[in-house]
Amino acid sequence: MFVKERATGDLVRIDRIDQLANPQSSEVLGWRQAGEEEQGETPFLKSGLAFPSDEPLPQCWCDPHYQCSGDAKQCVPADR
Repeated sequence: MFVKERATGDLVRIDRIDQLANPQSSEVLGWRQAGEEEQGETPFLKSGLAFPSDEPLPQCWCDPHYQCSGDAKQCVPADR
């Protein structure tokens, strides 16, 4: 999957989609797609990534408390 680094506009190839979708991880390993040769594997902060269309990554991929209301100790499903 390709995402875009917001600061540079460079595309980043992510092979571990499970790592990208894991809200407990703030970083994901990827390969910057800039220049003629693929760069080495680098950790990227999810907060600095977006889809190539500039749409942000889903909150459920980035925030482990996305379903919490108010105090993080009182997590409840969003439909309640």
